[in-house]
Amino acid sequence: MEDSKTTNKLTEFLDSGIYRFEDSSAVFIDPVRVLNRSYTRFRVSPSAYYCRRFESTCPPEPSVASNSRKRKRKEKKKPQALNEREQVADQRHQEVRPFLLKAHESFIRTSEVLEVMSNLRGPETSSPGVEQSFVELAQVWQAPLYEITLNFHTNYKDGGSLASQDCEQCVLPVFNNLVVNESSSDVEAEVLTSRYILPPKSSFYMSDMGQIHNLIPAESDCGFSVIVVDPPWENGSARQKSRYKTLPNRYFLSIPIKQLCHTDGALVALWVTNREKLRDFVEKELFPAWGVTHVATFFWLKVKADGSLICDLDLFHHRPYECLLVGTCHGKGMNSKELLGSDHIPDNQIILSVPGDYSRKPPIGGLLQEFAPRLKGGRCIELFAREMTTGWVSWGNEPLHFQESRNFVTE
Repeated sequence: MEDSKTTNKLTEFLDSGIYRFEDSSAVFIDPVRVLNRSYTRFRVSPSAYYCRRFESTCPPEPSVASNSRKRKRKEKKKPQALNEREQVADQRHQEVRPFLLKAHESFIRTSEVLEVMSNLRGPETSSPGVEQSFVELAQVWQAPLYEITLNFHTNYKDGGSLASQDCEQCVLPVFNNLVVNESSSDVEAEVLTSRYILPPKSSFYMSDMGQIHNLIPAESDCGFSVIVVDPPWENGSARQKSRYKTLPNRYFLSIPIKQLCHTDGALVALWVTNREKLRDFVEKELFPAWGVTHVATFFWLKVKADGSLICDLDLFHHRPYECLLVGTCHGKGMNSKELLGSDHIPDNQIILSVPGDYSRKPPIGGLLQEFAPRLKGGRCIELFAREMTTGWVSWGNEPLHFQESRNFVTE
C-alpha cells in the first residue's frame, strides 16, 4: 500500500514538477517540468535551464603548500560583533531555521525524487550564441522602430496525418507595446536576427519604469488578481557580475500596485534579499505605499541535484535561501479573509529547488493561485519578469531574456 502511494506521488511529480512532503509544510519544485506544462511544441532544455554547475559537496583537501602569510592572516581574523541590524537578521534566521532543516531532511529522505534529479541536466542541447541585449537596444534612437514578428502556424490534417501547414505573420512594435499570443499553441517570434518562443495565451510588455502606468486597466474589473514582483534590488554581487542593471530601493515606491489590482483585491508576492535594511524598507515604507498587508513569508531553499544545500545553512552573508513576502491588497469588494477564502496562507512555507541561471526564480505562480482559490481564473502579472508563462502578462525591460530559442528543444 505504501509503495503504491509512493509511486502515485512520483507519477504526479513527473507530470506536474511539484512534490509535496507530508511531514512538513514544504514542496520541491523541478522548474523545468513546471515550465514545460506551458508549452505545446517546444520544451525548456534542462541543460540550458540548469546552466550553473555547483561544486561537489565534499570540500577539497587543504593544500600542503599553502602560503604561510595567508595562514597567519586567517589566524588573526576574529569574529566581529553583530551590529543592531545584523542581530535582527540573525534572529529572523534562527526563527526559520527549524522549518528549513525539517524541509531539507524531508527532501533528502525522498530517494525516488533524488534518483530522478540525479540526471538533472540531461544531454547538452543548448547551442551557444550571442545574446540579444534588449536593455541596450531600448536605449538607441531607433528603438521605437524595432519590431517583433510572430509566426502563427496552422496545421491541416487529412484523416489522422498532417497534410499541410500554413504560417501567418503578425508584425508589432517590440517596445512599449503589449504583445500577445492569443493562440493555444507556442509561437515562434523574431527580433532582428534572434528567435524567441512565446507560450500559449501569454503576453509581454517591454519597457522601462516610466511606461509601467500603461498597464493600468481602464476598468478595475480587468485588473490583476495575482501580482509577482522581482525587483532588481541594489546588490553588490549583481553589480560585480554585471548581469543586470539595479535600481535604488526608493524607485519601487512608484510602482502602481493599487491601480494594477482587480477591484476585488489581489495577492501580491515580492522577492527580497536577506539584507535586513531591505526588509525594514519593505515593511515600513514599500508595502504601506503599495497598500499591501503582509500575511506570510515563504522561503526558497536552494539545493544541489544530489540533495545537499548549495552552501552552509548558517553562513551569515550568503544564506542558501531567499525570501518571498506574500501580502494582500484589499479591493472594494473583499477584505483579506474573503479574498483568501476559508484557507489561510501558511507562514514559513518552504520551496526547495535547484537554482537555474543567476537570479532566476523558480516558477511559483501556480502555488500562489492555490492559496487564493477565489482569485483562480483571474489575470496574473509578473513585474520585472525575464521570462513568460501561459496565462500571465510579463512586464519588464527584458521579458524575453529566457525565451530565446536556444533555451528550448523541439518536442
